[in-house]
Amino acid sequence: MLLRFITLLSLALSAAVCGFTGAFESLGWLWKLPLAFGGFWIVQCLGAFFFLWAICHGIDLSEPQEQDDPFYRKVTTVYCQAILSILRMRLHITGMEQLPTQGRFLLVCNHLHILDPVLLLACFPKSQLAFISKRENDNMFIIGKLMHKLLCQPINRENDREALRTILRCISILKEDKASIMVFPEGYTSLDGKLHHFRSGAFKIAQKANVPIVVCAIQNTQHVFHNFLRLRSTPVELHLAGVIPPEALKGVTTVEIGQQVHTMMAQALGPDLVAQDAPAQTSSEE
Repeated sequence: MLLRFITLLSLALSAAVCGFTGAFESLGWLWKLPLAFGGFWIVQCLGAFFFLWAICHGIDLSEPQEQDDPFYRKVTTVYCQAILSILRMRLHITGMEQLPTQGRFLLVCNHLHILDPVLLLACFPKSQLAFISKRENDNMFIIGKLMHKLLCQPINRENDREALRTILRCISILKEDKASIMVFPEGYTSLDGKLHHFRSGAFKIAQKANVPIVVCAIQNTQHVFHNFLRLRSTPVELHLAGVIPPEALKGVTTVEIGQQVHTMMAQALGPDLVAQDAPAQTSSEE
């Protein structure tokens, strides 16, 4: 939507400039129109970036965020969708008819690239996803402040006590109907593009909050930047592999839940994209 608006406005402004300068009365418009269009397009993109910086500049990360902010949620969705268009990501989405239409849920997905959260935010605009993210991401320019406004929860992967506090906070967010929680159960970005073992603690969130687990699988986001620099588009696939209802989570361990989720992701990705040394779970948490 944002990119379309910028493109159409740039075209209108460049046509107006050519009209006022009389370029359409000769062949001058052949070079003036694209030149003006390119200039207006770049200026407006810079303006969009400045607007994003301006609305994030005053956000105080030390001040607790108690509710999902609808303004920043809408802005984030619009900008994420624009990023997908700029990077020429050709989306192929399947299984979305399984997405719960009522209530909150825990969304889990494999992790290939830094673009994965952008893709998920663009594809689930109404789900109010709040990510569990490594605490280092809070320091990322603009991104850290947007995440704060969207109720994203930083996690210290090196400190079990702090990680537990994050888990409890996410359970509270779900129970209080503030947002749905999204987590990459592998814990890290895959370096080889394959599905690896999970950390089991995140599945406790769905158990304690009594919400379903929505299982997704992503393919090809790790190739987007490489193809973009070579002026190529990238086919990106998002599969909603299935939904595990809350009643199926009762009386089982998080290890067993992880095994089921891992199997669902593996089936959606195919055997070539699953690491051979990847057990479903390595953690003993239950």
